[in-house]
Formats: sequence, C-alpha cells, structure tokens
Amino acid sequence: MEDRDKKTTQHNKARIIIIGTGFAGIAAAVRLKKDGEQDIIILERGSDVGGVWRDNRYPGCACDVESHLYSLSFAPNANWSNKFSPQPEIYAYLQNCAREFGLMDHIRFQHEVKRMDWDEVNGEWIIQTNQGEFKTVFVIGAFGALSNPSVPKLKGIDRFKGEVFHSANWPDHFNPKGKRIAVIGTGASAIQFIPAIQPDAEYLHVFQRTPAWVIPRLDGPISQDIQKAYNRFSILQKVTRLKIYVQREVRVLGLKNPKWLKSVEKIAVNHMHKAIEDPVMRAKLTPSYIIGCKRILLSNTFYPALAKPNVDVSTTGISEITEDAVIDSLGEKISVDTIIYGTGFQVTELPFAHNIFGREGHSLIDEWKGSPKAYMGTTVAGFPNLFILQGPNTGLGHTSVIIMIEAQVDHILKTFKYMKQNNLDTIEPSASAQNRFVEETDKSMEGTVWTSGGCNSWYLDNTGRNSTLWPSFTFSFLRKASKLNQKDYIVRSSTRPKPAVKEGITLGK
Repeated sequence: MEDRDKKTTQHNKARIIIIGTGFAGIAAAVRLKKDGEQDIIILERGSDVGGVWRDNRYPGCACDVESHLYSLSFAPNANWSNKFSPQPEIYAYLQNCAREFGLMDHIRFQHEVKRMDWDEVNGEWIIQTNQGEFKTVFVIGAFGALSNPSVPKLKGIDRFKGEVFHSANWPDHFNPKGKRIAVIGTGASAIQFIPAIQPDAEYLHVFQRTPAWVIPRLDGPISQDIQKAYNRFSILQKVTRLKIYVQREVRVLGLKNPKWLKSVEKIAVNHMHKAIEDPVMRAKLTPSYIIGCKRILLSNTFYPALAKPNVDVSTTGISEITEDAVIDSLGEKISVDTIIYGTGFQVTELPFAHNIFGREGHSLIDEWKGSPKAYMGTTVAGFPNLFILQGPNTGLGHTSVIIMIEAQVDHILKTFKYMKQNNLDTIEPSASAQNRFVEETDKSMEGTVWTSGGCNSWYLDNTGRNSTLWPSFTFSFLRKASKLNQKDYIVRSSTRPKPAVKEGITLGK
C-alpha cells in the first residue's frame, strides 16, 4: 500500500506545472521543452486543449485579429483559409500544436484546479484538483483572461422554463429555427452570433446596455495559390505578419491621443448608417463615448441583421424574468422561448485569484483588494515561483495578445535560467519593484482613450483603475520583458538553510 501511494504521489509531482492549454499554456510548454525542460505536468479542466477557442463554439465565432498575427511566432500556419480565422480553424491549430510539439503526454485532462497553497517549509506549491493533489516547485498559470463567463443575476431567471445559456456554453443541439429569442448584450460575441441566428429565428429581441463602436471587417479568403507560396517561401508569411504587426501598432498613436480618433468614428458612423435607416435605431446604436474607450468591434453583418423586421433592440433594461417572458424596466412583457447571454467574461475580477494562497496564507484576491497588480504583469510579491500569463495589464486593445504572451514566456525563461545559474530555490518580485512597475504603467495610461474616453468599460476594475490593458506599444513591453533586473527580485538560495524572507533583499547568498 505504501509503495502504491508513493508512486501516486510521485506521479502527481513535477518541477513545473502549467495550468491551462490555450495559447498561453501551449506557448509556455513548447518553449520550456525547447529549453530542455521535461519535468512538466499540464493541468487542463476540459477534455481537450484549446481554452477559449475550444469552449466558444457559437455560430459565427471568429477572431478579430488577422490570422497571420494571431498565431504563435514559432508555429506559423501557411494554410489559414481567411484573413480572420473562424473558430474551428484556430481550435484545430491549437490541437495540431499540442500534438506536433509533443505536449499530449504531459497533459492531465479534466483536472480542474480548486486551490493552490504555497508551502513555505518545503518551498513548493500544493495544488488541489478535482482528481487529487499535485506538488510542484513552479506554477505557470495560463488560466486565460476570457475563460470564465460573466452572467448577470436577473430577478426570476430560475423560474424561466425555456433554454438559458451563455454564448461560451453554446449547446450543440440548439436550433434557433422558429424560436423567439432574447439576446442580452451586444459585445464582441453577440455581434457575431446575432447575424448567424437571425435568419432562422422567429424573433430576436436584443437587450443592449451600452452601444459599441463597430467598424467594417476587412476579411476575405486567402487563395490556395497564396497558401502554396507561404508554404514554399516562409519569408513571405513573415513579411505578411510583420506588415500586419506594424499596421496595428500605429493604432496606438490614436488610442494614446483620443482626439486623433475622430476620423475612425466617422468610418464607424457611416458603416452603421449604410445598414440602418431608422433614425430611432441609429440613436440607440450610436455610442456617447470616444471610440476605443471600449473594445472596438469588427463586423460587416451585425448592423444589417439588426435592420431586419424580426429584430428589435431595447435599451430600457430588464426588470425581471417570468416563466416564458422578459419584462423590461418599462413593464413591457416580451414573450421568449430562449435567453442567450452575450455578456462577456470575468476579466478584472479574475476567478482564479480567489483560490491561490501565498506565503502569508492570504489569497491573491485579498492581496489585490479589487485591483489586480503584478510585476511585468507576470509575478506577484508574496507569491513565490508563481508566474501568471495574461496577468494584470497585459491585455491589448489594438493587436494580438499572443505577442504579449510570448514576451511573458521569454521573461519566465530568463528567470529560470537566472535561477539555475545561481542555484536559487525561489523567486518573487519585491513589493517596491512591483509598485514601481504598476506606477509606471498607470502613468502611461493617463490621457489614453481607456481612461479619458468617457465610458465605463470592462477594462476598469473595482477601483476604477485600468488593470487590464497594456497602455502602449507592444514593443515597449517586449523591451521591458527582455530584461531581468536582479535587484527587482527577492530570491532564496539552495546553498544555505532557508532563512525568513524579507522584502527588497537577496537571501541566502
């Protein structure tokens, strides 16, 4: 019995444990393996890899960043069918990456992390999952910024007898044909699935809280001849990727200088007016804030769908739900068979933060006090050997977040190399270094459209601070992440007995 228990314990222990198999988890695992790390376990709560691109299967689901930039730099795909990839292709791409880079043997599927505790005595993380306990020296949290749906608490929803679901949990069996459907929300997901289900639905009643700025989606197929050229001459694809990168980086100039965005607003208004003739509807759909303050959406089909006679847009809000209807705040009863939430995800109130407990025994959520903060958006003071991908202030409002993920992975690899060279057991940022990084980021955020654009976006946390986005060019983050400032870290050496940790110094040297 003891031998069997020992084998089980050893089987559930690795030097590095990665949590999640979306873009971030796969990027980290591949780069670590290329660096010679083999003692890796990857925990995945789902039954397959893919993260958000596995879970979001709603009709019309696609990326709003061009395919050749929304992919891993070390794993180019010459065979994208469109400029903007549909969900099935991105999902297949991630599946292929996991197989081709030999990750499948490292993955424990259907292992949902319930809690993580730092063991100060043994210098390791203890991870509780739905399938047992794991131990590791390092945790790389690739939890995903858009992995947990945000569902509003509506009065009476429990008594509704029809179907209710979030777009991220789209039922395989759902058929909109002939149904009266209430759609709650008009964000990035809703503007994709509304046009997809509108032709079949008997009626769509769309409940909008805040209108979004929508601009044309300059999409189109990539011909087989071009795909063949990319396959034969990889430099062509690299040039295409670089061109897209530069074009998107230029947008930061406007986001940092909101007055320059008036021309983009005109494009969005003209785009809407071409499809929407009704002045009342136009008024409902015209935002009062500066474009870019909230996420800019791309669609050629959203406005035409709203103009159809079987679609109505309500801005009055919802009072309650009955067994077969939605009652708006004016008391109007709208009979529906189905309610679909297009209400986005929990971004600033990161769900994983409730379940991670650091050296002092308190959780990340307690540490953050409503405003997530991290050094380089990656490491947190008081939480040794914990690395968070897509952490605070690493989101983007203008280009592919995969650029930031790869920069974070590079930073983590530099950290591991530094620890190995100096025989270090643990590493974490000092509180002063973390505060400095956050203060510099907040200062760079001042005057941007995200803080002065006149909206209350999901980018802002409970304190009103934008703890979601990086407020500048991606190359400025890449430059910061490429450096490892030893003085910014508290470390513990393996060459001496483990002393108590004190802020701002290097221990055990």
